[in-house]
Amino acid sequence: MSQQKSDYADDTEIDESLDRLADEETVDETVANLEANGFEVVVVDSADEALAEVQSIVPAGASVMNGHSTTLEEIGFDEYLSDGDHGWESLPDEIWSIDDDEERQAARREAQTADYFLGGVNAIAETGALVAADRSGSRIGAYPFAAGNVVIVSGVNKIVPTLDDALDRLESVAYPLENERAKEAYGVDSAIAKQLIFRQELESGRTTVVLVREQLGY
Repeated sequence: MSQQKSDYADDTEIDESLDRLADEETVDETVANLEANGFEVVVVDSADEALAEVQSIVPAGASVMNGHSTTLEEIGFDEYLSDGDHGWESLPDEIWSIDDDEERQAARREAQTADYFLGGVNAIAETGALVAADRSGSRIGAYPFAAGNVVIVSGVNKIVPTLDDALDRLESVAYPLENERAKEAYGVDSAIAKQLIFRQELESGRTTVVLVREQLGY
């Protein structure tokens, strides 16, 4: 069962000033700066449109892996990937069918090099940088280099003015909520153990950011 932000927001103290829907001027400036830094950017109005955009980006026959992302759950991507009616090679299905722990972990590492790796981020600086963190690194390990292509889906509520604000958002919005989710889902605390600041994409067309004009994710 997926866990949504609403499951924890009332019981978790977050900095709500860093979790507000960005206005159109801010979105436009963010898009311009992300594109200047080498990212492809698509802006859509809704979760349904975001899923349709992802479906159009990933070609038939591609191997697909995703890191845990509440945003991907909210747009319906996880359900769509597990249904199998897409023509892709679903690496999560292959991984979680492996009984042996060591073999499954090796398969998870290999999946970082998927043709298309999908996930979210914890914050986006208006100046054009992405910030994300993991406890294990199983999500952000693919973003800088390993995956052939990366598709990041984010609500515009994750846009903040500066990189310092993005790092603050990671600590004061994303982490408290993710920690509650991890305790319920896995029985352990989360941790900002491995952190990525993605400032530039140097390979043309490799990384696409799908921005959604909705309040999504942590």
